[in-house]
Amino acid sequence: MSDQEHPTRKPGARAGALIGLGSVVVIAVVIAIVAVVVWSRTDATPAARSASTAELSSPTPTPSPAPTGFPANHAVYDATALPQANVFAVLPQLPVDAEPHASFAGYTARPLADLAPIWADPLGDPVAALPREYRYGGTTVAVIEKQNDWVHVLLTGRQGIPSAGNPAQLTGWLRTTDIELAPIDVTVEVSISARTIDIVRAGVPERIASDFAWGTDQTPTPLGRSFIHLTEVTSFEYARGLPTVYLSLQSPTLDGFGGQDVAVTAFHYHDERTGAISNGCIRLDEAAITGLAELPAGTGVSIRP
Repeated sequence: MSDQEHPTRKPGARAGALIGLGSVVVIAVVIAIVAVVVWSRTDATPAARSASTAELSSPTPTPSPAPTGFPANHAVYDATALPQANVFAVLPQLPVDAEPHASFAGYTARPLADLAPIWADPLGDPVAALPREYRYGGTTVAVIEKQNDWVHVLLTGRQGIPSAGNPAQLTGWLRTTDIELAPIDVTVEVSISARTIDIVRAGVPERIASDFAWGTDQTPTPLGRSFIHLTEVTSFEYARGLPTVYLSLQSPTLDGFGGQDVAVTAFHYHDERTGAISNGCIRLDEAAITGLAELPAGTGVSIRP
């Protein structure tokens, strides 16, 4: 066959074939890279994926609240060597209430053991002891401040008798580890100028008296906060067999009363019960004293002018 019999070859045919082959190679490489990337993401272990998710979603830990108040004291003391805080005690080593018209903390406290040490200053040593049992009450006390490790409480007794010291409401500190702490949502509010007495339960007042008798100028009713330390039926004729509700406050002017070396303020019944006529006690009618007598020991009482 002569050369003229061969088919004629077109220019550029081979170049086009090479270009087409190159495109295929590039596409294949791109597909391979995408596959590797996808495989590397999907092939991660469940644990690794969980850890990654946790790093993104874990909340910032909330720090524990710092303890409030005085530091804890775990020392052991011989409370039997300390003078007892009771209605007859005169304890100049204990402070009086610095905020007599402040509110209560909403708790009562009572010793777990026979005696609980009492501090004037929680950074020092105890100076008195609170009994768990006492014939004349005063062992369940009102709390006026609650901390993590301590409670500030009102106490029976006096810092001094009126003629030789300060007879105002005593206070002290107890360790929370030494006491039974119980919530209480009731208080008593007395206004001498308004002639009203309310029992306040969970913030809701109930008017129990719109008239009563209180102390004279020479023997005034003590003002400020105190607590019910004893309720009992006495033999006093004027009480007519109804209960007398004794408070932790004592007279600001009388060293003693009725032959006793105490002058405790109380709510009680009396036939004459209007105006400034008493020795400091608050005289009420039968319904009012009956209502007050139902309140538990340690109930806070605020008496305002």
